[in-house]
Amino acid sequence: MLNILQNGVLSGVVFPSVTLAAVLAVLISLVVPYLLGSINSAVLISRLFYGADIRTQGSGNGGLTNMLRVYGKKAALFVLLGDMLKTALSLLFVAIFYGFQYGKFAFACNSLLYVAGTFCIIGHIFPAYFKFKGGKGVLCTATMVLILSPIVFAVLFAVFLLLLVVTHYVSLSSITVGLLYPFALNRIMALFGIVSGGLIILLTVLIGLLIFYCHRENIVRLKERRENRFYFRKKK
Repeated sequence: MLNILQNGVLSGVVFPSVTLAAVLAVLISLVVPYLLGSINSAVLISRLFYGADIRTQGSGNGGLTNMLRVYGKKAALFVLLGDMLKTALSLLFVAIFYGFQYGKFAFACNSLLYVAGTFCIIGHIFPAYFKFKGGKGVLCTATMVLILSPIVFAVLFAVFLLLLVVTHYVSLSSITVGLLYPFALNRIMALFGIVSGGLIILLTVLIGLLIFYCHRENIVRLKERRENRFYFRKKK
């Protein structure tokens, strides 16, 4: 089993045509992760257990933060687990076929894994099952970074926490970390003498821009000083 995950079941397979190999790669690394990403935990849990669509409550977002504010910690925990699971499954699905090997300093080097993670995030933001209105992709992105480049995750998570403690804005912290992701990945890999592929950088830039786009209403509220603040403990 470990050997399959390292090398992939398609390792050494000779395809009759380049077209067939390309079509298979698209199906495995784009279509399946997108469909998995479209399974929105927040929408499903809010409908099944609370009788309402989370997208009609609170900020109108189908994601973790809105679930936490509207339905509390227990509901948010299930959303957390659901979103992390679908991201991990998207990466695992690709790994089964094409392999998952860490390079130097625990950096995943298979670009198809980044493709899968990106399309899982796109599915979360624009879910096919829920009229293309989902969450903002931050948790899915965090899970992807944690699995594919743990060192980068540690750095970005530290930045996220620092900003959150100082500003109490989840949105500002998320936007900042999302935009920093491609630069952090590129620079940290360079520090360890690893050359990052152009496709990987392109995908991480796309993720950062998607997170920025999804927070456009938050940006307006931040400018007008109407954005909700987050506190680890409720203010008395």
